Amino acid sequence: MNMPVFPQRKPDHKNTGVRKPEHEVVIIGAGISGIGTAIELKNQGIENFVILERAADVGGTWRDNRYPGIAVDITSFTYSFSFDQKSNWSRVFAPGAELYQYTRGAASKFGVYPHIRFGVEVENTRFDEQWHIWEVTLKSGETITARHIVSASGGLISPKLPDIEGLDNFEGEIVHTARWHSGIDLRNKRVAVIGTGATAVQLIPEIAQQVKQLDVYQRTPIWVLKKPDRNLPAWLKSAFRLLPALQRSVRLATDTISETLMVISTIYYKQAPWIVRRCEQAAIANMQEQLPNRKDLWDKLTPKYGFGCKRPTFSNEYFKTFSDANVELVTTGIDRITPRGIRTTDGKQRRIDVLILATGYKTFEKGNLPSYEVFGRDKLELGEYWEENRFQAYEGLTIPKFPNFYIMLGPYALIGTSYFKMVEGNAIHLTRCIQEAKKRKTTCAEVREDVHNRYFQDILKRQQSTVFLNHNCAQSNSYYFDIHGDAPMLRPSTSVEMLWRARHLPMNNYGFSEAPGLKNLAEESIQERMKSASITPDIQQPIEPIKSKYGS
Repeated sequence: MNMPVFPQRKPDHKNTGVRKPEHEVVIIGAGISGIGTAIELKNQGIENFVILERAADVGGTWRDNRYPGIAVDITSFTYSFSFDQKSNWSRVFAPGAELYQYTRGAASKFGVYPHIRFGVEVENTRFDEQWHIWEVTLKSGETITARHIVSASGGLISPKLPDIEGLDNFEGEIVHTARWHSGIDLRNKRVAVIGTGATAVQLIPEIAQQVKQLDVYQRTPIWVLKKPDRNLPAWLKSAFRLLPALQRSVRLATDTISETLMVISTIYYKQAPWIVRRCEQAAIANMQEQLPNRKDLWDKLTPKYGFGCKRPTFSNEYFKTFSDANVELVTTGIDRITPRGIRTTDGKQRRIDVLILATGYKTFEKGNLPSYEVFGRDKLELGEYWEENRFQAYEGLTIPKFPNFYIMLGPYALIGTSYFKMVEGNAIHLTRCIQEAKKRKTTCAEVREDVHNRYFQDILKRQQSTVFLNHNCAQSNSYYFDIHGDAPMLRPSTSVEMLWRARHLPMNNYGFSEAPGLKNLAEESIQERMKSASITPDIQQPIEPIKSKYGS
C-alpha cells in the first residue's frame, strides 16, 4: 500500500497576521485507540487529521507482542469494536495474531491508513496560548501543528525491567516478553521466567515442553479462573455472518459475564463481596483440579490478596505445568543474577541459558503516560502535574490547563470489560468537544476546573467501595496502583454508565474561547476601519455593531 507523503510545512502568517494549524487534529499512536478515534472523527465529517505512529504498521500492543501463547483474556466477541464485529474468529479467546490482523482490517476498511505517517516519534507537544495551537515536535526535529491533540499512545508500551543486581552481567540471552522475536530458540535449554502475571500464565505452558529445565520465579501468585475456550465451528461462523443479530446476542451475554467478573466485583466490592468470594473459590478449585497430587504447591500458588486487586486471568494449563518433572516453582527471593544463572536469598544457585522477563510494563509513571512531554498553559508539564497532584482527568480524558488535549488512557479511564469500549466512549466524547468548539466558532475547548474537581472527588468517593481499598491489596504488587497509593487504572463505573456519559454529558462542562491572537486581530481591524472612515471620538454608535460583526 502506497502511503501519502506529508512534507514538512510551516504556516506562514506574516502576510495575513493569522497563525493557522496544519491539521484540525493530530492523533499520536495507531493502536486500537488511534484507529477508534480516527473512525469516529471520519464518522463526524472531520477529515483534516493525521496519525503519527513510530512503528511501521498499526496494531499497537497486538503488533508488538509476539510471545508464545499470547491471546486475549476477554472473549473475542466482546474484545472488538461494537460497530465492526468479526464473524470468523478462530477461537472464543482469539490468539494475538488475529487481533493484530483485526486492527489492520479495521484501519483499511474505514479508510484510516491514508491519514497515517509511519516511522515518526513524538518528542514533545506545546500549547501556543496566543493562537490556541498545539506544536508537536518530532524526534527528527520536524514540527507539526494542530488545533487538537489526541494522545493514543497506549499504556502497555514501555517494558518494566526488574530491579535485580547483576542483570546486566548475565552472559546468556535475555528477552522481555514485550520484545519477543522469532530468533529465540529454547529447545533443550535451561530457561528461567521471572514473573507470574497474566503474560507468564500464557507463556509458561507453551514453552515448558520445549525446554530442558524451566524455573519459574514467583514473587506474587495470581488468581486464575478456568478458561471457557474452544475452536469456533464453521457452522457458527456462518450463522454469525448470516444472522448478525445472533452475534450481537452472544456479545451481550459475554459482555454481561465480563462486566460481572472484571467490573462489578471490583468496583462494588463493598456492596457485593460475595461475588469476589465466589471468584476466589472458583480460582482455587481450578488450581486444585489441575494439581490434585501437588498439595505442597497449593499454598504457594494461592494469592494472599483479594480477587481483583490485580488483573486476574484465565487458563486451563498453567497450574498443570508445575507437575512436569522439568518445571520448578521458585518462591524464594532472588539475591542476584550471576553471569551463568540466578542465586536466591537461601544461597542456592540455578544455572540457566536463557532469562525471560515477564515483568510487565510501566503504567502510570512519569514518562510513560504519555510517553512524551506535554506542556499546557503556563508551561505546565503534564507528567510533573500528575506526580505532584495525583493522577486525575475529567472522565479519564481531559485535564484543566491542557486545552484541546485528550488522553485516551487517562487516569480512571479503563473499563475492565473491554479496552474497545473505553476507546469508543472517549472517541465520542472528544469528537463532541471538537464539534462544539466549531459550532460556537471558538478555537479552544477546556474542561472547567470546578467540574473536573467535583468529578475527581466523586471518583475518590467511589474508590472507597472498590476492592482496592478493602481486600488486602497491599500485597498484590499490582500495576493498578501508582506512587500516591491510588488505583487510577480502572474507572469505578460500569461500561453502560461510561458510554451514556460520553454521549450525553453537558458541553457546558467545558469552557470555549477564542484565541487571543484572533481577538487582537479583530480589534486591530476595527481600529483600521475607524481610521479609514475618519471616525471622531464624538461618533461612537457604530463601534458596537462593528465589534459584534468582527468579534468571536
